Amino acid sequence: MTINCKGKLVDLSSPKVMGILNITPDSFYDGGKYKNTSDILSQTEKMLTEGATFIDVGAYSSRPGAKHISEEEELQRIVPVINLLVKEFPEIIISVDTFRSKIATETIETGAAIVNDISGGNMDAKMFETVAKLQVPYILMHMLGTPQNMQKNPVYDDVTKDIISFFAEQIHKLHQLKLNDAIIDVGFGFGKTIPHNFEILKNLSLFKSLDAPILAGISRKSMLYKTLDITAQEALNATTSANTIALLNGANILRVHDVKEAMETIKIVEQISY
Repeated sequence: MTINCKGKLVDLSSPKVMGILNITPDSFYDGGKYKNTSDILSQTEKMLTEGATFIDVGAYSSRPGAKHISEEEELQRIVPVINLLVKEFPEIIISVDTFRSKIATETIETGAAIVNDISGGNMDAKMFETVAKLQVPYILMHMLGTPQNMQKNPVYDDVTKDIISFFAEQIHKLHQLKLNDAIIDVGFGFGKTIPHNFEILKNLSLFKSLDAPILAGISRKSMLYKTLDITAQEALNATTSANTIALLNGANILRVHDVKEAMETIKIVEQISY
């Protein structure tokens, strides 16, 4: 449960928090909020101070029905931000939220440490060989379809078994390429109905059979706010509840908008679990 981030070993046997920094204009919760240097640095400093081990930077909105942008536009958005963060926070461990191998290469060369791929290698045929060559931790997420069509009637034979099978196949490919630091993300809300999402959350411990760290990205998602008939802005309490369940079922990383609350959740759960 240890991953190597730019020579720094991070032990995931004790759960860690990944803070979300969206530099997109249209993300579902905080789109357009961090679009200038001051806001980006302020939010990053806040998350690091509150206890985030990783900062996940995304320049391509993957909310359901999001607008597709070109590789060039994604590069222009994200590379300057990676540069800025590495200069301001030399010890920062940056995860880059991208499904494109070229973005992965350029951002890792700029100073990022982890590649976080929402498509689990399915949207860029060169991604696996790229991360293997870069020898960086790789988060592979499960998604049915693409952000543009993933919520149009997602169907599974057995959602938990189907996703475990997907991960087993993809992890085998990565191991053949000599990449060992693979982290799995079941992809809450990515090509899943609300019942699918809660079934996966209930069964999250079954994914431990894959012998890979588990990242849970449930923060303020529609599975929570639609269930409670509230907004994403009102879904912090629901997020804490879901994160608690995820931790009790074996999650190693919580990917969140609200770092302080996630750190508190981990500390409480650790009193009974570890």
